[in-house]
Amino acid sequence: MKKLLKYSTIPLLCLLLVIVSLISYLAINEYRPPAIEPLIPIVGKETIDEKQSLSIATYNIGYGGLSATEDFFMDGGTNVQPHNKKFVQTNLAAIAQTLQQANADIHLLQEVDRQSKRSYYIDEENYFQEKLNTASVFAYNFLVDFVPIPVPPIGRVASGLATFTDYQMTQANRISLPVPFKWPIRLSNLKRALLETRFPIAGSDKELVIFNLHSEAYDSGEGRMAQSKKLAQLLAKEYAKGNYVIAGGDFNQTFEGSHQFPTVSKDIWQAGTFAKKDLPEHFSFAYDDTYPTVRVLNNAYTGDYETSQVYVIDGFIVSDNVNVEEIKTQNTDFKATDHHLVKLTITFSFII
Repeated sequence: MKKLLKYSTIPLLCLLLVIVSLISYLAINEYRPPAIEPLIPIVGKETIDEKQSLSIATYNIGYGGLSATEDFFMDGGTNVQPHNKKFVQTNLAAIAQTLQQANADIHLLQEVDRQSKRSYYIDEENYFQEKLNTASVFAYNFLVDFVPIPVPPIGRVASGLATFTDYQMTQANRISLPVPFKWPIRLSNLKRALLETRFPIAGSDKELVIFNLHSEAYDSGEGRMAQSKKLAQLLAKEYAKGNYVIAGGDFNQTFEGSHQFPTVSKDIWQAGTFAKKDLPEHFSFAYDDTYPTVRVLNNAYTGDYETSQVYVIDGFIVSDNVNVEEIKTQNTDFKATDHHLVKLTITFSFII
């Protein structure tokens, strides 16, 4: 009996040692970004003029791994990683074509991988620099040496927000957002941020301030609310300075007043709602709800909104000294990523 107890205890001790070692490793190497991290701004070829129109596109590229055939374990599916590197490369090529067709002056991309196991260590920021023939600035949203879940594990993730443009910037910053996860879950989870870029306006002391964002997805809702509150405070602060202000990206929330597509099931991932009352004074939503901008990844895309859960969660918040001339969702039937590109065209109002 003593021998049986001894031999049954050894595997448990080994397992405990592995768990303690893993947690210790993740704790030592945890990504701990500062509240504000200065980034290298783009030295652009042109300066924005107050009299011109300007186009801005937002696109969550799903790291090139979430095309129409895919599901994802966090949404109720089973997939963890794309099948092979060629699969990711094919998706990235289609995403690049969509971006080239949009031909925006400024591109706000989310889920851009630099060196991640899930995207076969492709430097996607560099890839899109080449495809768009433009410069970029990058801020991490997800930087973990080893994500231990599920089986097989996700492994290393180095991913974030990237803003691409040829326009001159005066400043760029990574601004940390509230993290809703507690220790030890926090160790291998996202540390989300805003990518703030500041553009001088020719012949003016004003700036155009753009926030690229990807809000919390897999929490109980408190994270998204806290992050939205932080964003609202920053928007109000910049408007008070007299600046033109825009936030764009994947909000993981529908915009109050937008078209709601059919609810397929309440048992799969649900988007929150960004209420108008939570916007600061002088700001409004800008979105196109002609088509959905995201699909839930519990299954492969069926091509039917009655059987694939879809939402409008990608868009913009704009200050009232910015005129929205056009906003349009580019429907690609989620061919290469689980999101659609949304393009905003603006002019400036000269409101002081």
